[in-house]
Amino acid sequence: MATAITQAATTRTPLRIAPSRQLFTLRLREVWAYRELLYFFVWRDIKIRYKQTVIGAAWALLQPFVTMLVFTLFFGRLAKLPTNGLPYPIFYYCALLPWTYFATSLQNATNVIVEQQRLVTKVYFPRLVLPISAVVSGLVDFAIAFGILVALMAYYHISPTKSVLLLPAFLLLALVTALGFGLWLSALNAIYRDVRYILPFLIQFWMFASPVAYSTSLVPEHWRWAYGLNPMAGVIEGFRWALTGKGLAPAPFCLASGCGVALVLLGGLFYFRRMEGSIVDVV
Repeated sequence: MATAITQAATTRTPLRIAPSRQLFTLRLREVWAYRELLYFFVWRDIKIRYKQTVIGAAWALLQPFVTMLVFTLFFGRLAKLPTNGLPYPIFYYCALLPWTYFATSLQNATNVIVEQQRLVTKVYFPRLVLPISAVVSGLVDFAIAFGILVALMAYYHISPTKSVLLLPAFLLLALVTALGFGLWLSALNAIYRDVRYILPFLIQFWMFASPVAYSTSLVPEHWRWAYGLNPMAGVIEGFRWALTGKGLAPAPFCLASGCGVALVLLGGLFYFRRMEGSIVDVV
């Protein structure tokens, strides 16, 4: 019996982990096999995000709420920008809710490889799990902040339309946009640390290039097709339209945005997988 066990042990084939030599490969089945690790990363991010904070998860409410008050004062009361008949707090909060989720998720996904460099260099797992977890964990903050929007709509006696059923689709577009660009930037950030300094300027510029503080109706009609190439334009207008029934129907924006985001996500997946083998050496 002992001899049989010894022979089985000596004939066991060792497992060798090596980067793929194929140029176009995603290995998404491997990510699915590590889904429990993905769940652990998401749960860990949620737990440590507000660890040792005084007000805890209320920070998820403060950022969009305070920004909404500032926008209401300066862009609403002072500049008197048009809001398609919506109260200023509703108009701005409907935009700030998906924008805050996108901006935070993009920043977390960009920095996650560098922040987890000790884990990346010591243990093997699909590195794609890290940016996915950074994007998914932000949904908890989104859900918390969404409660303020429900309270504001009840205060102003605004009832959602049937189009609210499309709200998950717009949220999914924001998630995919953050993940697609996050894959590119996270791989670049592991190699070029300048990315972490460029990112705040990129997010700030992107916000003013999106209809957060103003309505898309201010954009000339013959330029709206180009404006729709910004995926967050479709997301933000979609949120306003789905929740309040006001504003422009986002179908043209979402069509252009969806095609652009699909290309960015696919390219980001291939680029991230291609750089995954060398990230460990440079991170």
